[in-house]
Amino acid sequence: MPSGASPERRVGRLNAYLPEATRLLMLKGDGTVMVWSDRDGYKVKPLNWMTPPTSIEQDGATLVVRKRQGRAEDRLEIRLLEVLSDVEHDMGDGAALEKDGVERDLQEALASHPSWAGDGLRLVRREWPTDIGPVDLMCRDEDGGWVAVEIKRIGTIDAVEQLTRYLARIRALDPAKAECRGILAAQQIKPQARKLAESREIAWVEVDLEALRGAREPELTLFTA
Repeated sequence: MPSGASPERRVGRLNAYLPEATRLLMLKGDGTVMVWSDRDGYKVKPLNWMTPPTSIEQDGATLVVRKRQGRAEDRLEIRLLEVLSDVEHDMGDGAALEKDGVERDLQEALASHPSWAGDGLRLVRREWPTDIGPVDLMCRDEDGGWVAVEIKRIGTIDAVEQLTRYLARIRALDPAKAECRGILAAQQIKPQARKLAESREIAWVEVDLEALRGAREPELTLFTA
């Protein structure tokens, strides 16, 4: 978390500029970037921020943060005049939300029968590691394409956002997985999450855990964007 005298300029749908001053920059592992000042702390809000997925580049003394949304791009430029402190903290595994019993059971069942999440899927690995957290299941489809499966008890907008971040990192870090697609699997998926997933070309599937375990006939529906 470096801090220093740094003017910031944000370019996108609106242009904004912050003058030179001492700032606190926070760069999180999930791609979030925040710029803080030492004033108006009661507002609990940064002066400027960029939510993931983002890409961060350094050009000399300038940090450039980019976020693409369709054809549009937001860009945050931060010019570092002096770095007063540069500290990195490992948040550890405890910072992540642990899966509840149902999610663990769903993961185990789908790992044994990945085709229930999508026709022709075969499991490559459970808990596929990325630098922002593990993907529940990494699979290959019938054509050899990579498929990341995120598993939840209830699929919400947050689950779609989480899978979006995973896909952005997977595609950016390995050219062989540049076309990796995503599937959100859950016992129930909220209507808003379905619409958001479809808008981002993420498939979703509602899974009957008892059917997966063989206790009754399946009621499984897969929707693709």
